[in-house]
Amino acid sequence: MIDFRALDLSTLTAHIHNRKISSTEVVEYYLDRISALDDKLKSFVYLSETALKQAKQADKRIAAGKSLGALQGVPIAIKDNYLTQDMPTTAGTEAPGISFPQTDSFVSARLREAGAILIGKTRTHEFAWGNVTPPTRNPWNLDFVPSGSSGGSAAAVAAGLCAAATGSDTGGSIRMPAAACGLVGLKPTFGRVSRAGIVPHSWSLDHAGPLTRTVKDSALMLNVIAGYDAADPACQDRPKPDYLKKLNKPIAGMTIGICRNHFFDDNQPDVDRAVELAIDAFAKAGVKIIEFEIPRLEFGLGAIFAIELASSTAYHDVSLRKGLVANFTPDVRTLVEVGRLVSAADYLKAEQLRTLLMQDFADVFKTCDAIVGPTTPITAWRSGTWRVPIGDQDTSVLSASWRYTFPYNLTGLPAISIPCGFDRQGLPIGLQIAGRPFEESVVLQIANAYEKSHEWVNQYPAL
Repeated sequence: MIDFRALDLSTLTAHIHNRKISSTEVVEYYLDRISALDDKLKSFVYLSETALKQAKQADKRIAAGKSLGALQGVPIAIKDNYLTQDMPTTAGTEAPGISFPQTDSFVSARLREAGAILIGKTRTHEFAWGNVTPPTRNPWNLDFVPSGSSGGSAAAVAAGLCAAATGSDTGGSIRMPAAACGLVGLKPTFGRVSRAGIVPHSWSLDHAGPLTRTVKDSALMLNVIAGYDAADPACQDRPKPDYLKKLNKPIAGMTIGICRNHFFDDNQPDVDRAVELAIDAFAKAGVKIIEFEIPRLEFGLGAIFAIELASSTAYHDVSLRKGLVANFTPDVRTLVEVGRLVSAADYLKAEQLRTLLMQDFADVFKTCDAIVGPTTPITAWRSGTWRVPIGDQDTSVLSASWRYTFPYNLTGLPAISIPCGFDRQGLPIGLQIAGRPFEESVVLQIANAYEKSHEWVNQYPAL
């Protein structure tokens, strides 16, 4: 019997299309696994009532020799801030008086058009605000968090409860859970994937993207979900390449930049060790390594927080006026209310810094093809813990967890997190690779080269 958990999305899709296995078998496997494990993991909030019916229809289509979508018959999970026509959306809130339409987001529709079976909705930190995703657990150690806000999607993919999942990323919410759960998490360029039908968090920072087992799987998912959509004014009408095409091209002769003044200031020792080994591996593969500094990054966290607070508060304006925010979870309620204190002058200064940082990164990319560093300075932390040791200091997990991911939301640059090792507790460590605007193909090519030369992708949590 085939162990479906050992198959990545690309292989699973090929097996279904070649009738080596059936879509029905695969969906039954995942539903059984969800039933057996998700009481502990708590990664799903809703399961599709028609997944098996859709699988049988897919099998009939395949048997009849009809044209197949890129993901025909494959079960994909959807983060619970993406609207879906056949499943309710809560955006992680239980606050009375708040509801969302049952219609498909752009990404949900694209996945269905490609033949994917949307098997269920995964848990998100309320309104995609936080970095914990309670009460979801990390499959590598159930006492630890999966990070957030796409923690449900990350936990589900890592635990083998679905073939892949979607996430959203405003300050790192795809890449942080990917790092914490040992996955590949891709945040495309701002404007590459439509956010239409995703419950907004911060309009100018929100990104949609996939969480997958492998880099190739992320490329396959991006092939499906990328594209122009007039319903999202930020979405760019530009040619979409085949993201699988350049994956296996050699990276020798490329140049990778290392930002020493920000991404290596305050890391747990195991993170530093794993990332430095990854940089050495690139050098041995014939990649030129250069170092640079962006001094203004020191002020970036304050800038993105001001923009995020103000934007989120603007979205929740009606809920604030109606008093509905009183029923949000305490951490999110506080953040939404504090956003009212961000002045126009503060917001303007934050946007000015953002423009300067965009220019700083543009200057760096004149001399390199990608930037590499840790995804996060810390690995996953114990549930209920709000501070973690880094060196001889205790550091807030809130500020530490997105310290290295936020620059690419602020600038809109594409960035991916891939596994690059484990800490002494057996928890995954993430390596982040960022590229020029709309050069996801280069980011994926470099990530794939690293993944292919290391064994991390073949390791799973013992569940």
